[in-house]
Amino acid sequence: MEQHIKIEFKQSTVENLHLFSEMLNKDVNSMIEEALEQYFDSEQKKLMEKNINDDNAMTNLDFDEFWDDLDI
Repeated sequence: MEQHIKIEFKQSTVENLHLFSEMLNKDVNSMIEEALEQYFDSEQKKLMEKNINDDNAMTNLDFDEFWDDLDI
């Protein structure tokens, strides 16, 4: 099922899209698709880094503090 999304751009963005489309000899839709792919990749990396940092923040104990009361 295909969904439609209404997208509105500032006039300066539209002008830049047309300008870069001519300079790069690329279709505007292709440029937008490429830009969104880069955005999604960047945001995914940020989320993954945040998750790693959150996992690391789960404990603030160093090695000795963590194992101190453990009887083996």
